[in-house]
Amino acid sequence: MITLKPNILEKDGKKEFVVLSYEEYLQVQEELENYEDLKELRKAKTKESDAPTIPLAEARKLVGV
Repeated sequence: MITLKPNILEKDGKKEFVVLSYEEYLQVQEELENYEDLKELRKAKTKESDAPTIPLAEARKLVGV
């Protein structure tokens, strides 16, 4: 879990911008990339949910391991 310490900048009394430390920014960016990867993985898993499979032991025999 990321702990952020944002600085909120206001313009005309309304919250306008958020400033993060560079380290916090990198953490947020990494989390967003992980989230996108997870979405793609779930999408692929759903797409391949009815694909035929074989047990690992059988796959090892097929490749001679």
